[in-house]
Amino acid sequence: MPETPRERVDVLVIGGGQAGLAAGYFLRRAAADFVVLDEQRQGGGSWQHMWPSLRLFSPARHNSLPGRGMPPQPGAEFPTVDHTIDYLRDYEHRYELPVLRPVRVTGVYGSGEEFTVTTNAGTWTAGAVLSATGTWRAPYVPAYPGMAEFGGTQWHTASYPGTTPFRRQRVLVVGGGNSAAQILAELSTVAETTWVTRRPPRFMPDDVDGRVLFDVATRRLSGATNGVSELGDIVMVDSVRDARERGVLRAHPMISGLTGRGAVWEDGTEREFDSVVWCTGFRPALRHLGPLRLGRERGRIPTEGTRSLAEPRVHLVGYGDWTGPASATLIGAGRTARVAVSEALGGLERKRPDNLGARTH
Repeated sequence: MPETPRERVDVLVIGGGQAGLAAGYFLRRAAADFVVLDEQRQGGGSWQHMWPSLRLFSPARHNSLPGRGMPPQPGAEFPTVDHTIDYLRDYEHRYELPVLRPVRVTGVYGSGEEFTVTTNAGTWTAGAVLSATGTWRAPYVPAYPGMAEFGGTQWHTASYPGTTPFRRQRVLVVGGGNSAAQILAELSTVAETTWVTRRPPRFMPDDVDGRVLFDVATRRLSGATNGVSELGDIVMVDSVRDARERGVLRAHPMISGLTGRGAVWEDGTEREFDSVVWCTGFRPALRHLGPLRLGRERGRIPTEGTRSLAEPRVHLVGYGDWTGPASATLIGAGRTARVAVSEALGGLERKRPDNLGARTH
């Protein structure tokens, strides 16, 4: 059993990245009793762990959290990682959000009318929990034969450090999304690259940016599309366009496995590689909710909107389209956070119509 609770709030937000900050904005505006627990040492969410050359997929004005627009970055149409981090830290400071860090949540437990939340810095109780931990802490790498025997170095998007370790290497890039395209484009300037995808990559027209991804996700939720953008999957940011002009955006069929010295294909073709970069996505980082036994379907907790079906006092914010259209993006986080906060506070009001309680710490 968790230790005796030490702190109490009405709403506890787990995660201080973009989704957690958006939730904090609406909680602050509602004068709610809340706290945000974030395991990072500094503000900026997962953006502070991205590779240095990453660019957002749309201009600054289309990457804004509620209440405060992202300012343009001088000389850059698509903002850099550093610009995004600065924006998130300024946002947190501007709205005086009560973010405590570094605090790592180890478990959320049902406790009658309230939850008990254990952390490495003490125990909390709360009437509602908004989980906004995202996916960055749960990188996904598919299982292929020979992975353990491969003598080179294997990386994932989450650990990709930039070009320095790859100079003059033979590098295999695996995956067909935006991260794979941007990493391939960068590595191809310093290394011999081979790109493999499960299906031919689909590039968006040059004049289309990430705003379309948000629009498509929104239409998909309403049933207006079949779930796949007719325009493509990969946004043609400057580095990817440059790679196209250099002729390196050539995708090969997916490998069937790795060998001690490289990779092998279904037709028996073998090639030697020094490194493999798995740009194969992420899974929701939800281990802290395990004690609640909320169920899983294909790695996701069943929800109605942001609300857990098994425990309606738990909301999931910012994990992808299944928790709201484009909710894992900056622009999409605000919409779903507003709904989650409204429903969480509404639930508390129905249980305690007199008030929302008073902070005890």
